[in-house]
Amino acid sequence: MPTTAIVGATTEMFEAVLAAAPRSPVDFGLRLTAVNRFLQRPEAVSLTAANKRIANILKKSEVATGSVVDPSALIEPAEQALYAAMVAVREPVAAAVQEQRYANALESLATLRPEVDSFFDAVMVNDPDPARRANRLALLGELHGLFAGIADLSRLPG
Repeated sequence: MPTTAIVGATTEMFEAVLAAAPRSPVDFGLRLTAVNRFLQRPEAVSLTAANKRIANILKKSEVATGSVVDPSALIEPAEQALYAAMVAVREPVAAAVQEQRYANALESLATLRPEVDSFFDAVMVNDPDPARRANRLALLGELHGLFAGIADLSRLPG
């Protein structure tokens, strides 16, 4: 069976996909193709930059990985909107990832761009209130996890 190169694939794209621990070479190829396609979208630059920012924030935080978001503690409209948008795409993204339809999953995640941008424009993640800060970090952790199920976009340039 002949192999086909993915035009435009970069080292960073390979690293981003490898970070998601693909199940097989075919799975790796599907993910790489989806990432390559995603990077052609207008939302890609903003969401890649947001994933870098989120990865850096989470790396510096003291909140345990896997913390759960308390929706009732989200007080800012921008964080409420981001959470609602994430809830709306969570199941379709999980189903697409399970079925190895990574391009579809990334298309769904691309719809989060307005809420992600608004969140970073309007919400102070490192709030002085420890409970509020922990909840916002949990929100970002969940967002990062949605993308990381396909590839670690924080490893991409942008």
